[in-house]
Amino acid sequence: MSETARPFYVTTAEGQIRGWRVGAGADLVAICGLTLAAETIALRLARAFHGWRITVLEPPGIGGSSEHDARSLAEMAAALAAAARLAGVDACALICCDLAAALAPHVAAALGAKPEATLSVGAVTARAWARNAIAPPDLTPRSDGTHLVALWSFLRDRHVLAPDDPTQAARDGDPLPSPHELDAALAAFAVRPLRYAELWRTLAAAQPAGHLAREAASFDAAAARLSPGAPAARALAPTTPPMDGRMWADEIETPRGRMHLRRAGGAGPPVLVIPTGGGSSSQFAPVVHGLAEGRQAFSVDFLGNGLSAKPPRERVTIADLADDMAALLETMRLESVDVWGSHTGAVVALELALRHPRLVRRLVMEGPVYVAPDFQADLLANYFPRFEPDTWGRHLQTIWNWRRDMFLFWPWYRVARDAARRLGLPTPQHLHDYAIGILESGATYDGAYRAAFSYDTRSRLPLLTQPALVTAGPNDMLVNALAETRALALPNVEVRETPTTMWWPDPEPAAAAGTLAVYRRFLDA
Repeated sequence: MSETARPFYVTTAEGQIRGWRVGAGADLVAICGLTLAAETIALRLARAFHGWRITVLEPPGIGGSSEHDARSLAEMAAALAAAARLAGVDACALICCDLAAALAPHVAAALGAKPEATLSVGAVTARAWARNAIAPPDLTPRSDGTHLVALWSFLRDRHVLAPDDPTQAARDGDPLPSPHELDAALAAFAVRPLRYAELWRTLAAAQPAGHLAREAASFDAAAARLSPGAPAARALAPTTPPMDGRMWADEIETPRGRMHLRRAGGAGPPVLVIPTGGGSSSQFAPVVHGLAEGRQAFSVDFLGNGLSAKPPRERVTIADLADDMAALLETMRLESVDVWGSHTGAVVALELALRHPRLVRRLVMEGPVYVAPDFQADLLANYFPRFEPDTWGRHLQTIWNWRRDMFLFWPWYRVARDAARRLGLPTPQHLHDYAIGILESGATYDGAYRAAFSYDTRSRLPLLTQPALVTAGPNDMLVNALAETRALALPNVEVRETPTTMWWPDPEPAAAAGTLAVYRRFLDA
């Protein structure tokens, strides 16, 4: 059976660092470079290094560390060393990958104990990139999404082309990445593409002029030079919130799979924010922040979506997703929560309240899905393109334009004048964020989404006993939920149109504040 690398977050003074861990034995810490995702590096190291507990850390500026503020070599090294200590690492061997070779002496000096060995893998190639001024193209998000294609081509070329002669295919080095490994790299490095480009420039400028003391051309060559020592003694520290009050990430291992959370607030009643299907919950940050005042608020990526685990499931139902949420709440030892859900999340909130009533006190359902049977068949047949990474990254344009056209037409595939929406296109940066969520979801992006289109809200909602509020903004494609719910005339369900959909890009501030006030008044009752 192939091993699985598991992500984790540690909180340093300046923000969070994400790491990936696999294996057991003596500690081997690797600093992720800028051409392969940390998860891919962890799995490749696991195949080469036996008898080691491997921890791969993402430097500030990429992946789950992209919100960390460190910029200089010294600041980055201090953050990575602190992350290693919080990850339970004492004595270790240290490996720095490609351009991260510039960090090797700084991280080694910042660790509490001098590494038993420090190696750089791919440092010769990194020096050639620096010598030949190879750097990422302009990665500013563009309205046509071509910045993602440019990044894909740049990453692929760093593996395919000889670093000293970019007209020739490279003959040496580790195996070329598969399309799925390139996809993982792009998803990690494109979280904040301009930070990635900045990090590349910083590390390239700091490459040493000559050879380092210990270098290896590949992970296998590095493994041949190291022998594992004593087994690791300490475990990973629990994830803690940042001191500055910003939103923080957490990973919760439930009996049904690992779930990724975005958290805000502190003491107070808990509120669970359940997103729409398809991508991650990152775009729901305004809701999480807005509900966090006086509460502990957290959003969650569905299993199969975003940064949560992707367990094999032949067909996902809303009941499955509700049971996933129950498992999460029970793992977190929360006896009862308020729930806010949007679209897919709204019907998952409903089913959670029906299947696990003791866990839900009150719930807000924004745009719960009501789909006529004939329209349901049409949606299930046409709504979900297949996004399969290939060598040239052709799936990126499909993802981008699929997500973009959702803002123009309902449903997106009905490109006609009478299907035009009055919503308006978001900025390229917001479209970029949506596309990253789909990339993070991968091939399982459609599971939760399909489940919502197949759910019978009309028959399930009358069974609800808890107080509920059904809402929708005026331009929500699912605003029909208001009329549908009013027609049911349920005494415990309030129906109200909100001024806007506050998690959509750049809502009018007063309308967003008014919408949040509607949510808070209901949940605080």
